[in-house]
Amino acid sequence: MRFFIADEEEILSGKTTDVYFLRTIEVLKKENVHKNVLMEVTTQDHKYPWFVFAGLEEVVNLLRGKKITLRALREGTIFPPFDQNGIPVPVLTVEGDYQEFAIYETPILGLICQASGIATKSARFKKLIGDKKLLSFGVRRMHPALAPMIDRYSYIGGCDSVSSVIGAERLGKVPRGTMPHALILVLGEENAWKKFDEDLDPSVPRIALVDTFSDEKFSTIRAAELIKNLSGVRLDTPSSRRGNFAHIIREVKWELNVRGIRGIDVIVSGGIKEEDVPELIEAGADGFGVGTTISSASTVDYAMDIVEIDGIPIAKKGKFSGRKDVYVCKKCGNFAVVPHGVERPLCKKCGNTMEDAMETLISSGNVLYSPPRVDDIRNYVIEQLSRSII
Repeated sequence: MRFFIADEEEILSGKTTDVYFLRTIEVLKKENVHKNVLMEVTTQDHKYPWFVFAGLEEVVNLLRGKKITLRALREGTIFPPFDQNGIPVPVLTVEGDYQEFAIYETPILGLICQASGIATKSARFKKLIGDKKLLSFGVRRMHPALAPMIDRYSYIGGCDSVSSVIGAERLGKVPRGTMPHALILVLGEENAWKKFDEDLDPSVPRIALVDTFSDEKFSTIRAAELIKNLSGVRLDTPSSRRGNFAHIIREVKWELNVRGIRGIDVIVSGGIKEEDVPELIEAGADGFGVGTTISSASTVDYAMDIVEIDGIPIAKKGKFSGRKDVYVCKKCGNFAVVPHGVERPLCKKCGNTMEDAMETLISSGNVLYSPPRVDDIRNYVIEQLSRSII
């Protein structure tokens, strides 16, 4: 093998699991122990007040053909780690003979932990940025085998476009990017701008990189003079030379306006973090190319725990045992978790009757799940971001 990755068959066969699950199955088989086990996935992660649940379609594909019942939140649901009463919110449950699915705990968690982390970070940027452009530039910082996954969940979380060819292809989109410093270094700044304009298809946005050699504002003016249909400039100024980045943006915008040059967006990139965004927006940034901050986002620290065996509530210490019903207020996004069969609760924030938050995706091995369009998942995330509770 040329690359150190697991292929689909190795994942499906359980080779990416932790070895102690294989040993558990070995013991259970030798002892002929078959228990109907209910497991739930929750997080007690405190780093954010809300997260985006993602990775569900891959979990369904992992468990397809297994005699289990899978229930979960709708993919793209924004949920708090704890409900209105401080109970951890289950995002997913798996039920069946434990021998049937024990080896999949490791990959289940791996699929949703990283996907949810990337989607959550992307959504946090989108919440800050609003209608301004958000571009995913982060695949170069991660293993290339992960490019489609990173771009998928960056897009689901709120990025408007992605840069990798395969990521965009899997999404059914056109990859978006500007130009690299390499082109300018090879051809020279002005020549690179001109050839980029002359040689590429008109559908490619004419966005000039203006920070390679000269002052950003003077390069912007020159690029606008050379490229008649210039749609934007990108500032990727290294932090060691940046000074006050917001002030650079103001200078560029001023110089364009004072010359009557309209319709040129200022796109900023280069180590952009959440805390940078408000000041850069106030300065006039029209779009953000965000790379490592999204692609290397902290995973959502989910845990998968047994909460019931053969109908009897049981869980390790620190966990809440028993089968649960999960409800959400469709008006404000508030959650409530109650023991199964308890009366449907009211939302403590707005008084509304709450609705079931979970759906059955696999029932006793029968797959009921029909994958939604990726744009529908993304639109669902964007709609939830408009709620005041988020």
